[in-house]
Amino acid sequence: MRIRVPATSANLGPGFDSCGIALDRYLVVDVIEDSFEWLVTHELGPEIPTDEENLLIQTALRVAPDLTPKHLRMTSDIPVTRGLGSSSSVIVAGIELANRLGNLNLSENEKVTIATKIEGHPDNVAPAICGDLVVASAVDDQLHYVRHYFPDCAVIAYIPRTALSTVASRQVLPQTLDYKEAVAASSVANVMVAALITGNLPVAGKLMEQDRFHETYRQDLVPHLNMIREIGHEEGAYGCYLSGAGPTVIMLAPESRAEHIVQLLQALEQDATVELLSIDREGAQVF
Repeated sequence: MRIRVPATSANLGPGFDSCGIALDRYLVVDVIEDSFEWLVTHELGPEIPTDEENLLIQTALRVAPDLTPKHLRMTSDIPVTRGLGSSSSVIVAGIELANRLGNLNLSENEKVTIATKIEGHPDNVAPAICGDLVVASAVDDQLHYVRHYFPDCAVIAYIPRTALSTVASRQVLPQTLDYKEAVAASSVANVMVAALITGNLPVAGKLMEQDRFHETYRQDLVPHLNMIREIGHEEGAYGCYLSGAGPTVIMLAPESRAEHIVQLLQALEQDATVELLSIDREGAQVF
């Protein structure tokens, strides 16, 4: 059995902790054979456990505690701690592993609910499960989510090689927002989502750059955001935003401009990689 889970990009600017898209970079988990104890073979670095301490196994056993140990192989081309949902992909894979090995027959809604409880927010786990664009709300134990087709465009990822922890990125955020500011931030997010749903990328992209929930407070941690945004403005991009907690920046652009923009970003004197990605339309899959 093989489980494949896509990378994700959360927030889309003002859709903080609510909006996310699935992207065509993947975590793959292969079930190799029965084993006396859990074993996860991988080449992802010594900091990733190979036993029951692995997040994949911890998640699976949380969902189905009586699973029989297996030898698993884990591979991934999702950058770790870069704001592209690397940990969420493991959580989603763990839920699917428990679902299949434990014959749980979980529904999509049940998977999203479990993943949100484990992760804390639905913005990454929901598109990892469902694919495409997902707009979700998890408030007072009430979970609601809507999947929709993300408009066709080039998705350009500017991925710094230096990590930025979610904890550090969260610590700079305010505990409260002024009422007037919260209303303004909400209105920007609402219109951004409406523009995406109707396929109006020029408006959606413009509003992605007017977030009032988190990007302003994270500016010092991601000084490259404004630099990339300026290139986007000059080259006719729709807009760009900080992916998740960062440091990756996602730029949305017309496909006809993509290759040229990629070349400009690669020419920057920064320690980063630039990748041209696509939207994953399927979400988590089992083969």
